[in-house]
Amino acid sequence: MTTPTLSDALAALSRAAVAAGLDPHAAAEEGLVLSAAVAESNRGAFLDWCREVGVDSSAEAFMDAAVRGRRFRRAPTPLASQAAVSSGPHAAGYARALADVCHAAATLGEPGPSALGAASLAAAAQLPGVHHAPTLPSAPDQDAAQREFVRQAPAILTDVLTRLRTSQDSLLDVTRLDPAAGGAFPGLGGVAFPTPSLPAVPPPPAGATPQAADPAATTTAPPPAADEAAEPASPPEPEKTVEEWLAELDELIGLARVKSEIRRQTAILRVDALRTKAGLKSPTITRHLIFTGNPGTGKTTVARLVAGIYKSIGLLSKGQLVEVDRSELVAGYLGQTAIKTAEVAAKAYGGVLFIDEAYSLNGDQYGEEAINTLVKEMEDHRDDLVVIVAGYPVPMEVFISNNPGLASRFRTTITFDDYTDDELRDIFGSMSAKSDYDLGDGVLDEFSRQLAEQVRDENFGNGRYARNLLEAAIGRHAWRLREVDEPTLEELRTLLPEDLVDPDRSSVTPATLVPPEDAEPVGPVEFPAAPTESS
Repeated sequence: MTTPTLSDALAALSRAAVAAGLDPHAAAEEGLVLSAAVAESNRGAFLDWCREVGVDSSAEAFMDAAVRGRRFRRAPTPLASQAAVSSGPHAAGYARALADVCHAAATLGEPGPSALGAASLAAAAQLPGVHHAPTLPSAPDQDAAQREFVRQAPAILTDVLTRLRTSQDSLLDVTRLDPAAGGAFPGLGGVAFPTPSLPAVPPPPAGATPQAADPAATTTAPPPAADEAAEPASPPEPEKTVEEWLAELDELIGLARVKSEIRRQTAILRVDALRTKAGLKSPTITRHLIFTGNPGTGKTTVARLVAGIYKSIGLLSKGQLVEVDRSELVAGYLGQTAIKTAEVAAKAYGGVLFIDEAYSLNGDQYGEEAINTLVKEMEDHRDDLVVIVAGYPVPMEVFISNNPGLASRFRTTITFDDYTDDELRDIFGSMSAKSDYDLGDGVLDEFSRQLAEQVRDENFGNGRYARNLLEAAIGRHAWRLREVDEPTLEELRTLLPEDLVDPDRSSVTPATLVPPEDAEPVGPVEFPAAPTESS
């Protein structure tokens, strides 16, 4: 089994989108930005990326795509979430196609451990949504799943080793290097930078009907391959109940105040929906929410759960989450921003539109145009659209108070507290387990040592810090095993303390600067007197 090229992986992604009833053009865009985000740490990756997607070499276009795709290294893309919500037989196929895009992107340029770790976690982030079953399987089903895993294990291990060897061969291929180049982008001299824009979306496969905004519209899927035709279609999974969504919320580490408030909101809105269904009058209750807190405190994760909870109680028809920031709402010219913002809102109809650092829309006429369009969308689609705005507490208060239309629609603020050290240790362990990694002796101690060195101000990443550290550790773990021909399953699963240590950092740590307990105290240093003319 070999890693597909990025162009092949993107083409397969478009086919998987059509089979799952998704927009192939939107799928291609997801693949482009996700692949750039995975590959951005590889030296010279932008040259390979531009060639694979069929555009002129442009470092700006590559980095623009990478910035837009970074959030999907830790969470499912909107279409992956939408496919999982639909629970169709082809939902898993789309998630696996996204995972293949991640693995292909890791080999662009000069592959390194950072890209390997990013690819591993990004691929895992796309897959969980298609595996979560609302009920535990019976004992016979568990035995069958166990036998199936054992049957597939040799192929999985072979694929892992092949990817590692391919990455190593690419790194050691000196014919690809430009000896006259410097910096992170070899061969950059003389390259003209066009206006940053997302590369053209590859055309959908022949015979496919491009989807409109409604993902439920019928499409003509390409005929399945011979081996796929013989495989029976998986029955759709039953939708989760509100109790199951709330149980998933309770499984999150920390966030006690957030869990309590979400449960309160759920109870209020559920009763309100039941009263409306029964023909009773009900006060106007806003569904839109304000999430305040420092980065990495779980705001996006909770927003995704809110989308599922609201769907399960009948407030939303689809339950997908669409996450955006200012760059995806504001255009370069007045008049275009309203169109761009309305198109983004249309993708969120039936679900939740999550706007990170929403206060960045303050301060100019472009942002004001986006805000006014959002207010109109919230009014026109108030029965099937929920908006959650997130960011730091004080700027968020200013943002809401500056626009009366927002102030009347956002009345509930949920505060996300920073995680404690113990919670961050638990988060690191939980993330590792969900990615099928075991923590060797001393790993959590090394995590705590590095955590103690961090400045815990508003710029600290909280859970994002734990994820970044795990991502880098996974990359170093893969690099450590790259020359092992047949690593054992335990070796493939186990992270060691050395995998958490960045070899490029100075070996001098605060611990090395502390003198031993039995050291003699050092007194004041006496310098010899300056020489005189007579001496």
